[in-house]
Amino acid sequence: MTVAVEQRPRLLPMGESYLPAVFELERRAYDYPWSEANFRDSLHAGYSAWVLLDPAGGPDVAAPLLGYALMSMAVGEAQLLNICVAPEHRRRGLARQLLDHLLAVARAAAMESMFLEVRPSNTSARALYAAYGFAQIGTRRNYYRSASGGEDALVLSLSLLSPVVP
Repeated sequence: MTVAVEQRPRLLPMGESYLPAVFELERRAYDYPWSEANFRDSLHAGYSAWVLLDPAGGPDVAAPLLGYALMSMAVGEAQLLNICVAPEHRRRGLARQLLDHLLAVARAAAMESMFLEVRPSNTSARALYAAYGFAQIGTRRNYYRSASGGEDALVLSLSLLSPVVP
């Protein structure tokens, strides 16, 4: 009898060759997406950028993109810039896999804290961050574009000095 073993999605560094797929996913996932220039500038700045690929796909950029994440790091602080999972693949733990990886990278680089902004309306992301112990430390008024003109951003922080087990 053969038992099927479920493979985890593959996490790889985001290179320029992934940008078309990343930008396409960004456009599908958000009403107000980052521009291609935002992604390209992030790569050129040397930010920690990762893609999550379907394990059933090939080893190249043709493998289906499930999600991606970007983070900057400087002076002991990590800033989660963007984390996205394809709408059709949400609620499968993929955002958790991306966040786990970013936290591990930040801790390995001796970052002391991680910051991020999140829309108050993004309840699933807020629940994920709360499960990791992120706490609100502020609000940025009208930070995000929205159909009504602007939406606030909740500024969250997490200490990276001790391990977190969500």
